[in-house]
Amino acid sequence: MKRTALTMAIAMLASPAIAADQMTLLLDWFVNPDHGPIIVAQEKGYFAEQDLEVEIIAPADPSDPPKLVAAGKGDLAVSYQPQLHIQIHEGLPLKRVGTLVATPLNCLLVLKDGPIKTPADLKGKKIGTSVAGVEEAILGTVLKNHGLTLKDVELVNVNFSLSPALMSKQVDAVIGAYRNFELNQMNIEGVEGKCFYVEEEGVPPYDELIYVANSDTMDKEMIARFLSATEKATQYITNHPQESWEVFSSTSTELQDELNKLAWTDTWPRFSKRPAAMDAGRYAKFEAFLNEAGLIPSQNPVEAIAIDVTAQ
Repeated sequence: MKRTALTMAIAMLASPAIAADQMTLLLDWFVNPDHGPIIVAQEKGYFAEQDLEVEIIAPADPSDPPKLVAAGKGDLAVSYQPQLHIQIHEGLPLKRVGTLVATPLNCLLVLKDGPIKTPADLKGKKIGTSVAGVEEAILGTVLKNHGLTLKDVELVNVNFSLSPALMSKQVDAVIGAYRNFELNQMNIEGVEGKCFYVEEEGVPPYDELIYVANSDTMDKEMIARFLSATEKATQYITNHPQESWEVFSSTSTELQDELNKLAWTDTWPRFSKRPAAMDAGRYAKFEAFLNEAGLIPSQNPVEAIAIDVTAQ
């Protein structure tokens, strides 16, 4: 009996540990404070606690991650709720499976000491844009809220050079600026900006950053574990914002500058405290908004757009 027990013990010690499930996550951009829960979960070992080994990849082209996941070349992608609605209508097999940033970050940005005191003052003015479609629909709604239309302004494509175009007065306002980055970038350069928040100007609230998966091949159980880890990371960030900043910024010297530190302070309160939870009404309203704006030909049911992978 003793010999048998000893043999079993030796066999158990000799057996290799069960390998963690490997997962590929494609970011929407290079690592920045928007990705706080992902990086903190990695650094604090929360993914490992869920038996996950997560490979985090920053894309060469920010438009690629959802397409790669749709093509089966990644398990998850960080993407944007407004774009997801359109991509599904374009035939990509994608669904929202979790939320990263639960509020809009987009804003209509002007110079604080400039002539634009309300969006109504933009009549006859130039507005810088970067992405056609959704940004124009959002801008159109903001202008409509103040008695204007897109025909009352001149749109200028500034190729993602939003705050420089505004500070140089190439344009009078920009749409698509992130309130947690562009405002801080301008302040660092000694130019104060003012944001008109789109969700306060008639645009339905939406999730800025979400996790999307392939609707045909997703592993719901594995994704649920991923979201559990990022939820734990968000709890840690909420309770320990300074310590979590130190964990996050220690991963790269490029993150250890004034802009990222200021952006962290403005971003962490917006992380979804319940990343798996889904607000069906929010997705239905935004689908209707895009349909009314003419960006999608019909309205999909919510279950075709977003799911709660933890639901039984």
